[in-house]
Amino acid sequence: MTDFTKQLLPEVNRFLAQGPIASFVGGRPVGGGDDSVFATVDPGAGRPLAEVYEMGADRVDEAVETAQRAFETSGWSELSPADRQAALERLAATVEQNRHILAQLEAIDGGKILWQAAGDVQNFIDSIRFFAGEATRVDATSRLAPEGFEAYQARLPWGPCGFIFPWNFPILLVGWGIAPALAAGNTVVIKPAEDTPLSTTYLVQLAQAAGIPDGVINVVNGRGETTGAALSSHPGLRRMSFTGSPEVGRKVAEACGRNLVPVKLELGGKGAAVVFDDVDVAATAADLAAAVTFHAGQVCCDATRWLVHRSIYDRFVDEVVGRMQGVRIGHPLDDATQMGPVVNEKQRRRVLDYLMRGQEEGAQAVLEGGPADVPGCEGFYVKPALLAGSLDNVAAREEIFGPVAYLAPFDDEDDAVAMVNATDYGLANSVWTADRGRADRVARRMVAGNSWINCHNVFPFGVPYSGIHKSGLGGGVNSIETLHDYWRKLSVVRPIQ
Repeated sequence: MTDFTKQLLPEVNRFLAQGPIASFVGGRPVGGGDDSVFATVDPGAGRPLAEVYEMGADRVDEAVETAQRAFETSGWSELSPADRQAALERLAATVEQNRHILAQLEAIDGGKILWQAAGDVQNFIDSIRFFAGEATRVDATSRLAPEGFEAYQARLPWGPCGFIFPWNFPILLVGWGIAPALAAGNTVVIKPAEDTPLSTTYLVQLAQAAGIPDGVINVVNGRGETTGAALSSHPGLRRMSFTGSPEVGRKVAEACGRNLVPVKLELGGKGAAVVFDDVDVAATAADLAAAVTFHAGQVCCDATRWLVHRSIYDRFVDEVVGRMQGVRIGHPLDDATQMGPVVNEKQRRRVLDYLMRGQEEGAQAVLEGGPADVPGCEGFYVKPALLAGSLDNVAAREEIFGPVAYLAPFDDEDDAVAMVNATDYGLANSVWTADRGRADRVARRMVAGNSWINCHNVFPFGVPYSGIHKSGLGGGVNSIETLHDYWRKLSVVRPIQ
């Protein structure tokens, strides 16, 4: 077996070797109250990396209370936006100095190819800087002019904000979530996914080194049914954000609803790519193949339904099959790897089960997929797959979260739009055409939070990104609107005598 641990940085080895890894609350490491632990595993090698303490409800209580106390006494909420920007810039700089450590932790813990993990770390840095700067450009007081009154509306931070993040983009999504909350003056309690707790736990220690006041950023590790449930149902939170599956999102929303805590849900998707007959077939096939194999297809906004104009359907299929067959599968730390593993054995079984069920319901296996053998590695690898047939098929309706796309031909624009919108999801779709007028028409008719033209999976800062229907509620990420979500609004009125 290839031992990729020999490539690990000394700082990474020291972090993994410290024994059960503690959570971080109030600027100090915290173990589980009953010493319960869980293992985090290298998906590429199929071997445990470290044990992590699991935080029970009592530890979650402590974290939320600590965040409240820091909100009230640390001075963070009372800093000017410029002073908070300076503090967050120090955090960004500290992360930048340690980006190689965080990237390695992200790669071995989540199965993400190292260069992609490094890109996610950079995205975290960019998120912090973007929102820290945006907060300085917002007038915290909006003057109003009702007749007979002097009035204004103030924007003020809420207090402790809870975050539950998934395993597919741990550090990137932490940045998307906590950057606007911190820039607005709130404190945060983070629950990473139990499959990928390492980079976030290391990050919070860097925040302390950067001078972020104790208790402003807290991390509680554990499983969803214990730690996650305790956090999402905590009455001491002032806002809650969850990123993950619609099934768990409903439970989080129910728990928040009982406490009347506003909740933001970023959920799954079953995105479509509509490919018209005027595209460069080879280039479009290359782009879509790259999108569905990126991070082994574990991307909620991926285009996993490919709707291709009938006149170019066969050419497109031939081209994309060749592209996907040529993808090199391997360990995330292998420089030659083009697609890594899925995150765990449960996820691998899920992908393989959908391939089996899809074919049992009549789908054609254009590219068969199945388990992948990576010499020297015992990780959780699957081959890219393509199915084709009726969109009533289970593999065309439900989110698989693996390197699997489903193909279907269409005849005209109306036909394509109807096929796109035949889903309960509403996250992201794309349209591929050289006709700008048609691109705009179709983009506006596709029912989702995001439509992309001649590209997929692009997230420029300043452009709102969110889902509708089964894909989310409560506001999106990445824009000035997100920052406003983390301010409560107070109206102040005085009669004019």
